[in-house]
Amino acid sequence: MTAMLAPTNRASELIVLTLNSGSSSLKFGLYHVGPTKAGMLLTGEAEAIGKEGSQFHAQDFRKDARLAETAPIASQKDAIARIAKLLGDSGAPAPVAIGHRVVHGGPKLRQHCLIDEQVMHQLDAASSFAPLHTPAALSVIRFAREHFPGLPQIACFDTTFHIDLPDVARVLPIPRELRSEGIERYGFHGLSCESILHQLGDDTPGRLIIAHLGNGASVTAVRNGKSMDTSMGLTPSGGVVMGTRSGELDPGVLIYLMREKQLDAAMLEDMIDHRSGLLGISGISSDMRRLHEAASTSVDARLSIDMFCYSVRKQIAAMIAVLGGADLIVFTGGIGENDRKVRGAICSGLEWAGVVLEEERDDCSTRRCRVRVLASLEDDQIARHTRAFALRGLSR
Repeated sequence: MTAMLAPTNRASELIVLTLNSGSSSLKFGLYHVGPTKAGMLLTGEAEAIGKEGSQFHAQDFRKDARLAETAPIASQKDAIARIAKLLGDSGAPAPVAIGHRVVHGGPKLRQHCLIDEQVMHQLDAASSFAPLHTPAALSVIRFAREHFPGLPQIACFDTTFHIDLPDVARVLPIPRELRSEGIERYGFHGLSCESILHQLGDDTPGRLIIAHLGNGASVTAVRNGKSMDTSMGLTPSGGVVMGTRSGELDPGVLIYLMREKQLDAAMLEDMIDHRSGLLGISGISSDMRRLHEAASTSVDARLSIDMFCYSVRKQIAAMIAVLGGADLIVFTGGIGENDRKVRGAICSGLEWAGVVLEEERDDCSTRRCRVRVLASLEDDQIARHTRAFALRGLSR
């Protein structure tokens, strides 16, 4: 394996491939990673895997070239093969290590780690903690190990950032014997949170709130760089209203549906994860862009947007209470980065906390809590962690 870990030009710079899997998509990036910078060489995504109209697109930053094609991509295995072909055809340097985003490693896998057979078994056992994400990630890891034999592959967990949550936030109010089985608040979007802290660098304030708003959404309170509380819990289904996920829900609703509607676990899971949230409220779409278009004629579309903003605003206010105030709120994720109307609606009810949108400020001296928009650079974080593990292999 040491031979596969040959450095590029300098001893501490490596070529790393990152793989970020969704239930029907696979994002990838090829990075030149040094001690302080992760430079993008290639990036792209396989979309609608296993569905009609699947697409593959990529960008080569070295040649300023773009590729887009609509072609059948039947499985994650086909997506990995297509990525490998692109790497070969592009003339890009070969990766020496591969990093994977893994949403949930369960109670036994809490730190980023080198993937071996034991880790694969543990990930498989933890699939029930994130059934939307982990099975797809496992498939990608298996096929990547087949396609790139000999390369070290690293699992980077979204839960790691929240590993030191204080007990008052981590422990769930359930019987002790269940808590001992690892049923607790894990928190997610950790790689996104890490990327925000990396971008802020020395400007990271003591009291920071990160609102990662996309199809999945969460709000995290960060004190001096450490996670203090976060809206998602045991699974990525809890917390604020999301694209197709319900977020916070009275457990009595589930009991009622089991007792009166005879819904079993699979049916409840489908409802909570796939048919609720913005889609469930609006009956139109989980895509905020489509909801904005429909809001002028659809009461339910307008309500779904209002409920989303209301849910996020409540959670931000809760995190302000956790931190005893806030110095900075960062919006990130697809909605957080691109939807100014949503950001404005969320912040408009937080004036009492001194929240002022950056684009609306007039007098900097009167601000108590700034608002910024930063990109979620999860793959950059994966590349950095992967480089660190690869360098450890070199030093052995």
